[in-house]
Amino acid sequence: MTLACPTARAFLARPRAAHPAPLDFAVVGLNHQTAPVEVRERAAVRASDEAAILATLSRHAAGVMLLATCNRTEVYLTGLCGDPVRAFEDAWGDSLDEYLYVYRGDAAVTHLYRVAAGLDSLVIGETQIQGQVKRAWQAASERHPGGKLLNKIAQGALAAGKRVRAETGLSDKVVSVSSAAVELAQAALGDLTSRTALIIGAGETAELTLTHLRAAGVRDVIVVNRTEARARQLAEKVGGRVCAVEYLHEVLPEADVVIASSAAPHHVLHGEGVRTALEDRPSRPMFLIDISVPRILDPDISGVPGAHLYNLDDLTAIVSRNLQSRRDALPHAEAIIREAASDLARWHLTREAQLERQRREQLAASN
Repeated sequence: MTLACPTARAFLARPRAAHPAPLDFAVVGLNHQTAPVEVRERAAVRASDEAAILATLSRHAAGVMLLATCNRTEVYLTGLCGDPVRAFEDAWGDSLDEYLYVYRGDAAVTHLYRVAAGLDSLVIGETQIQGQVKRAWQAASERHPGGKLLNKIAQGALAAGKRVRAETGLSDKVVSVSSAAVELAQAALGDLTSRTALIIGAGETAELTLTHLRAAGVRDVIVVNRTEARARQLAEKVGGRVCAVEYLHEVLPEADVVIASSAAPHHVLHGEGVRTALEDRPSRPMFLIDISVPRILDPDISGVPGAHLYNLDDLTAIVSRNLQSRRDALPHAEAIIREAASDLARWHLTREAQLERQRREQLAASN
């Protein structure tokens, strides 16, 4: 489907606007606040699907920035033609309207700025999102090098996020989904120094989780990954044993804590496998925390006696405590976001005035 967007000639021919044109920027998406994990995983972005998703979105807008994390899938659009919800649902082939939010213009800018600052995260003030926004912007810039508006807004978001962290103390204590998962394990098991932890995955979040486990005193860590070389690289970096994914069930009986953080396209562990593992250790429960989206631990594990399964939505209590300790910093952080968003709005007004002046000059020259 090809959508007809206004051309430069149409822009020159349009009547003079009484007011500056609204900021041509929108966001549509869902997150942990609007959709449970079983819905968020329907909108997750697998590497194998990303090109097709972007190709579909690009039929609806001139500029596209895709931000997909464990707790959100958002599409930022410039030069949008039509309905952003339609664009989103076309790209994912799924009806998600009741879970989606849409912001346009200045509201979309403010939303992205809050996201980059960690103010819209499950764990308020978490630092990982800053890098995720930066990578999303860099990928968008590579696809559409001339996207001046999207570049300006994304750069402003990153600057605002950096300023919030520097000036408010909101992120003085490193907090993330990974650290919250480790805190959940500590709450369940107490002292972790004598426990064995098994990590499924070898990416950035898995590495961060391993770092927090080490800080919590865990000495014995098993790293499991589909690609053994990546597992070995991570294990050597932070310390730990390596296990290829095909041997997962052989080492599973050793694990007191299993933390899953992988982009596998299917469940890698099911209830029956956990049941068999627990038969080899009848007096010791197993705590499993799935921070993957889509989830890679089968929900049927929760029905296995001795197995305690948690997912991202179960981190809510920890997040609430984290928010309480940081509440005093939020007004300052929100003020910084408002100031940064106002700067962007002033830039837009100046830009519109320049475009209007150019339009007049070109019309005068043509006459």
